[in-house]
Amino acid sequence: MARIAVLGSGPAGFTAALYLSRANLPPLMFEGVEPGGQLTTTTDVDNFPGFPEGLMGPELMERMKAQCARFGTTFSADTIESVDLSKRPFVLKPAYGEAQEFDAIIIATGASARYLGLDNEKRLLGHGVSACATCDGFFFQQQEVAVVGGGDTAMEEATFLTKFASKVTLIHRRKDLRASKIMQDRARANNRIEFLLEHKVVDVLGEDSVTGIRVQNTVTGEERDIALTGLFLGIGHTPNTQPFGGQIDTDKSGYINCKPGSSYTSVPGVFAAGDVQDSEYRQAITAAGSGCMAALDCERWLEDQE
Repeated sequence: MARIAVLGSGPAGFTAALYLSRANLPPLMFEGVEPGGQLTTTTDVDNFPGFPEGLMGPELMERMKAQCARFGTTFSADTIESVDLSKRPFVLKPAYGEAQEFDAIIIATGASARYLGLDNEKRLLGHGVSACATCDGFFFQQQEVAVVGGGDTAMEEATFLTKFASKVTLIHRRKDLRASKIMQDRARANNRIEFLLEHKVVDVLGEDSVTGIRVQNTVTGEERDIALTGLFLGIGHTPNTQPFGGQIDTDKSGYINCKPGSSYTSVPGVFAAGDVQDSEYRQAITAAGSGCMAALDCERWLEDQE
């Protein structure tokens, strides 16, 4: 039987493992440093099909894992430290275990949202602090929120949030924005968006949920508090491709390039799924769909090798 590794345990990894297991190709899944992926940092998930009442992000991931286990997927709590993709079988070196060989690999390591590094920001993640307006914006109906960032992502997040929030304050540490002119113009034309430039967030306020933020003027150093209930980070994501060290083709931001309409990477036998190859949508359902694609591509590729 072919030896297959699935790297990552978010919706993409679990879906890939499920499809492989049901095809009698049960993989070994390396769950990584964040088992369950970014959904474990969210509370209510209302936009994943099949759950009309919604459910908690961690519960959705637990259900996915149980479903994979039912069909034979095995799991390692280890994370991958280095890989050798120069020849088959591929060699994976976990951080703590022994090096292992695999005939095929599905990379579903995701992309980590960038945060400001504030203690309370981390503590209130999922309780008013979010890095995904599309995921969480609905929960801020007629509330005041803020978006941090000055690029296209921040403009897009702020504009999207005006569908729900009564006011969106867009905070950027510099005087000039990095976003494209069309995105800036769109945001500035929206009367629900207020720009707070030359400011940075230095603290997130609240005990059990966000009640406000403390901002500092980057020119004068003056600080003040702003009352709001949601803080959204629009400062980008970092694809988790560090262990692959230039052995696989990526774009300039580090996202893995796949052949159009497939999960095939530049290395035959290595497939990519989820946010590690998707800088555009970054949703649980799109990640799951690409995990299905990766499993089917992997299965067919292995058949061709025989």
